[in-house]
Amino acid sequence: MADLFTIANLGTLAMLIFLQAVLGFDNLLYISIESQRAPKESQKSVRFWGIIIAVALRVVLLFVMIRLIDAMAAPFYVFEWGGILEGGINFATCVFIVGGLFIIYTAVKEIGHMLSVHELETDVSKKSNKSATQVVVMIVTMNLIFSFDSVLSALAITDVFALLATAILVSGAAMLLLADSVTAFLEKNRMYEVLGLFILLIVGVVLLGEAGPAAAHAMHDDALKLRVFGHEVIPMSKATFYFAVLVLFAVEILQSGYKRKLDLERAPKGS
Repeated sequence: MADLFTIANLGTLAMLIFLQAVLGFDNLLYISIESQRAPKESQKSVRFWGIIIAVALRVVLLFVMIRLIDAMAAPFYVFEWGGILEGGINFATCVFIVGGLFIIYTAVKEIGHMLSVHELETDVSKKSNKSATQVVVMIVTMNLIFSFDSVLSALAITDVFALLATAILVSGAAMLLLADSVTAFLEKNRMYEVLGLFILLIVGVVLLGEAGPAAAHAMHDDALKLRVFGHEVIPMSKATFYFAVLVLFAVEILQSGYKRKLDLERAPKGS
């Protein structure tokens, strides 16, 4: 036990906590948006229990993956459709593809819904169209999909369960602290909810990209990388993803400021 409290392990723990915090941003965004689908009086408890159950299951997922990582790594099918689809798929590939497609579907559906809304107040009142239990299940399920990427990234740094579990618990506590504030901000500034949905859309694309080399990385065999019509499926770098997110926020902030300036100039004098 004393071996855990070394300078090297404390440095690794700090790195893991930072990694979980960075990778957990899109997760927190999804929780804040999805929780608004529950009845108004249940939204706070939905976020609380959704995060608590999801974090507990993430620790279980970590425990299982440490022991079964080799068994899950082997591809269970290798496509050899020359020039159309080539490469291997394993459990991680399937998780990334299903999760990515579902997130893209959810984001596109919600964006389309917003574009079709005529009465904003009516739309807000209709948001609570799912039971609290349904929303908690959805939050937990999507949290596990988001977690798969972060757990694999963490395992690349260390396989010490105590350090990994501590980082997950700390990131879960941070989500509990921030979830209500983020949701309140989105409710007061609904234009940022649209921004959040576009970020989720990018997250879905990122997950699809992660599916490409999943089997190849696990087996250390580049021949297993997915190729579609002869082109290799390459994951988007995390730096590129967060740069895109920062650009989106910067554009939204500048556009909002410019719109306020135009409204002031167009307002009747003396009003």
